[in-house]
Amino acid sequence: MPWDSEGMGVHQNAPLLGSFWVAAAPTDQVAERTHWYALHTRSQHEKAVAARLEGHGFTTFLPLLNEVRRWSDRRQVVQVPVFSCYVFVQTCLVPQAWAKITRTSGVLRIVGGRGEGVPIPTDQIESLQRLVESHLLYQPCPFLQVGQRVRIRGGALDGVEGLLIARSGDRTLVISVEPIQRSLSVRIDEYQVEAI
Repeated sequence: MPWDSEGMGVHQNAPLLGSFWVAAAPTDQVAERTHWYALHTRSQHEKAVAARLEGHGFTTFLPLLNEVRRWSDRRQVVQVPVFSCYVFVQTCLVPQAWAKITRTSGVLRIVGGRGEGVPIPTDQIESLQRLVESHLLYQPCPFLQVGQRVRIRGGALDGVEGLLIARSGDRTLVISVEPIQRSLSVRIDEYQVEAI
């Protein structure tokens, strides 16, 4: 098994696309019945959890961000999870899938109340995937519940929805994943937006 720069095992059959991890889709699941769920993981176990779940046949999404880490003798660019301690998994949450997921080493729980997973709307995951694939500069930001929902018109982010906020005259779009209360922000000064 090859190893990444952080000493984590990397499966060769699960490609790293752009700057997020996508595992192969299971063949025994029907797309209409599957939903995205957030998994709370142990700290610094996100890549390993995604790889293990891929080994069990689940589709995963782990958005990554390049960071420069400094050591006493060198600097190195490493990929770190955008949402620390979280991995997204697409599955039909039947008892067999629940058992495989919760027994996976590094998984603490499925995000949701009373031990039940809360489905994440597919459009929120797709918006995150499009943002990560766009190679625009983005950064994690505090989760926001207030503000107007908007949709971008034109450009690389055409159709992406989120909350529009203004900071010192700069227009910023915030894409939120509600069940885990985490968000990403991207400057959209040059983009046209419309209210939803």
